[in-house]
Amino acid sequence: MRHRKAGKKLGRPTAHRVAMLRNMTISLVNNGRIETTLTRAKALRGFVEPLITLGKRGDLAARRLALRKLPNKDAVHKIFDEIAPIFKNRPGGYTRIIKTGFRKGDNARLAIIEFVDKPGEAPVAKETSETEKTEDQG
Repeated sequence: MRHRKAGKKLGRPTAHRVAMLRNMTISLVNNGRIETTLTRAKALRGFVEPLITLGKRGDLAARRLALRKLPNKDAVHKIFDEIAPIFKNRPGGYTRIIKTGFRKGDNARLAIIEFVDKPGEAPVAKETSETEKTEDQG
């Protein structure tokens, strides 16, 4: 029985699983979205979102904790300086998982995992454009 055993093993030894999640996190941070299996995407979400929460804190202690979990200075720097400020008003749920279909060969369920708000784009409040204002007036 697996009582009180959180997380998926993904059919890999611990070191391989942790290395895989770190590599997938770096790819997600660099590209904004990646395609993988649904189970891996769900496991990755639990690995990435606490890093973004640390990035929202932004202090030195949080940066050191993030570097302990993800020992890649470039990725941690990007999380703290580019990605975390986008989510400063969001209390969680920084990623979305979109199911895309099935993989040929083993019929594994595929999914895309991406950030809810895109890095490099500031979230824009919905405003009416000039054309909408003129159409409403006349």
